[in-house]
Amino acid sequence: MSPSLDTPAPASASTALAAQAVVPRAVAAEAVAPVEGTAPAPSAVPTQAELLAFVRRTAADSELVSTLPLDPEGRTWIRLEGPAGSEAWIISWPPGTGTGWHDHGGSYGAFATAGGTLQEDSLAARLPTEGWKTLELAEGVDRERKLAKGDARAFGSHHVHEVRNESDSEHAVSVHAYYPPLPLMRRYSRTGAVLRLEQVERPQEWQ
Repeated sequence: MSPSLDTPAPASASTALAAQAVVPRAVAAEAVAPVEGTAPAPSAVPTQAELLAFVRRTAADSELVSTLPLDPEGRTWIRLEGPAGSEAWIISWPPGTGTGWHDHGGSYGAFATAGGTLQEDSLAARLPTEGWKTLELAEGVDRERKLAKGDARAFGSHHVHEVRNESDSEHAVSVHAYYPPLPLMRRYSRTGAVLRLEQVERPQEWQ
């Protein structure tokens, strides 16, 4: 639920990257969400502003959100038609559930909280997309925010984050939109400053 470092590592560097690579301290900050109230210009593909407006609007549609069945044991979801060919989802978050660290395979997007409160931890850094298994993160790249009902945020194609419902009693519900439709998701584990690539998921694994 964003180019300088996003080229595949040369074959000669693959071994070193697999052992450990350091994200430079001069990292690029993630894209800032557009100012609320500005009208996005029409485009052939959806802009971040258009995706942000879509998830806000959908999250406020209580009748639509209420069609999502809630399961106390695990997350549930409904796929929607997003604007201009984007992919969209309504997702439920039982108490204590979360995504773990992941990216969106090069897609940009937005999400909004339709119920409850979600915690997002993210990295303000551009990670290499190929040729590594373990990265040591520089200091100062961590960002965190809480998104209560009605809150929303947009993100770029390099976004790496995890999202959690930290409540011990209340379901959370959110609306997400991505463009292009997710080609894959990379899942990571993290121990301190060390981020490790664990697996790559393809669309058939979650659709």
